Order: sequence, then C-alpha cells, then structure tokens
Amino acid sequence: MPREYGLVDPDEVDTPGDEWEEIDVSDTEADRIARKRDREFNEFQERIKDADQFKVEQSVFDDATFAALYKLVQDGHVEAFGGPISTGKEANVYHALGDDRDVAVKIYRINASNFRQMRDYLEGDPRFEGLGGKKKDVVLAWVKKEAANLERAQRAGVRVPEPIAAERNVLVMEYIGDEGGRAKRLGEVHVENPETAYEVMREYMRRLYASGLVHGDLSEYNVVFQEGQLVIIDLGQSVTVHHPNSRAFLERDCENVASFFSRQGLGVTGDELLEYVLEADPDPSRE
Repeated sequence: MPREYGLVDPDEVDTPGDEWEEIDVSDTEADRIARKRDREFNEFQERIKDADQFKVEQSVFDDATFAALYKLVQDGHVEAFGGPISTGKEANVYHALGDDRDVAVKIYRINASNFRQMRDYLEGDPRFEGLGGKKKDVVLAWVKKEAANLERAQRAGVRVPEPIAAERNVLVMEYIGDEGGRAKRLGEVHVENPETAYEVMREYMRRLYASGLVHGDLSEYNVVFQEGQLVIIDLGQSVTVHHPNSRAFLERDCENVASFFSRQGLGVTGDELLEYVLEADPDPSRE
C-alpha cells in the first residue's frame, strides 16, 4: 500500500456546516412509470429479467424497482449493466457504465429484513420528521438519506463516492475500483504507513463531525483504498449530530478505528481519537 493517502484539500470544497437540507420522500417518477405501464418499459423489464446478473433477483425486484432502473437509463445515468460488486441483506451493488464513466448502482430491497434498524437511524434525524412506518417509506427515505450524506461529506472535504442520482430505492454513485474489480477495503490490504493513514482517517472523521455528521458504522471494512487515497463508503446509516444516539455512534466509530490502527502498531486509543474529533464545532443552531 503506497505512502500517499490523498487527503482532500479543504480549500477546494465549500465551507462545511450543519445545514438542514429538505429531503423529499414523496412518490418519484419511477412510481408513476410503474403505475402507468407502457410498451417500452415492459420491454426493458423483460430484458433486465433475462440478464444473467439479475436473474437471482427477480423475486425481490418489484415493478417500481424496474421502473427506477428504467428512469435512470432514460436520464442517461446508466447505459449498460455489469455484474454484481457486492450482495447483502439490505442491498445489492452492481457495476455499470454511466455517462462516459463506470458507476456503481446500489439497489435496496423494499422488503429489507432489518428495516427496523434502518428506522432507528432515521428517527431523531430532523430531515425525516413525520416519516411513516411503512417499509417502503423507510427504505426510500434511507436512499435519499445516503445520497444527502454523501453530498454533505463531499462538501466537507471528505473523500467519499460521488453521488450521481437517486431514484426511489436505487442509488447511482461513483464506482470505486478499476478493471480488476472493486477497491480493496482497508482491512484487506497491508498498510505500509499506518501513521499517515491514521492521520487521514482522524481528519476525515473530524471533518464529518464539523459538517454535522457521524458515520455510525465506521471501521476498516467501510474504508477502501483507491489510487493512493482512502475513501469512506457506506454512509447510509450516518446520522446528524442532533440524533439522540449520535454521541454513542461516534464513540463506537472512534473505538473501531483506534482498535484497527493499534493492531497496526500505533499507540492510539478511542478516547484520544474522540477528543480530537470533538475539537470540531458543528453548527448548534438546530439543537
């Protein structure tokens, strides 16, 4: 693993702040397409169903999910689908060709088995006040939340996958990898210079906190190494600093990150990392 870890220059991004963006979780164009079936959509749906990489997913792709993919293709965000990058209980991620670049297409299952846990991360977030209890509402809000979190992290100068488009339960974002496959997770590579890697990680954690976000599930398995840079991924569960459990989530993140780097030979602790992150001062205007 090379010695350059590519800390993003904060002077090249907007001033971070705990701004409170409105997130619309109402019906999307994909819902309208699914309700009003047409010949072109039906033909697209049959092509996707017959594609090898999607055959195993027919049981979990409802009409509106196919409509979301159809809308993303129509809008030019996706031109051709590739194979799966990862599969999980909540979502599958696929490699695809976008507008002159590779993209990752993350498809959340509406019938996610742990949607109650999703709801725990959404409750207390002022961006989702009044959210209903239906599985569909929770999952669709989660996708909007992940896209919004990626945008906020990017504005704060944290290297994350660039969000490109979100449609219903489908998120299109920058593909982090190369022709050989997805980028390796931090826990999968030999860290040649753990001191520098740790400095980058703790700075990114502080920038996230300064922007009003806590990752909530940060460890060596949610950080990947790409072209000399550390990239933080999986921000769907990230919460604002106003979430009632944000401090507990931050403490857990600090313990996980410090534990990994202590195994690399560094004399670091979760308490020290927490103190460093908390030096940032997120905007308390909505507390």
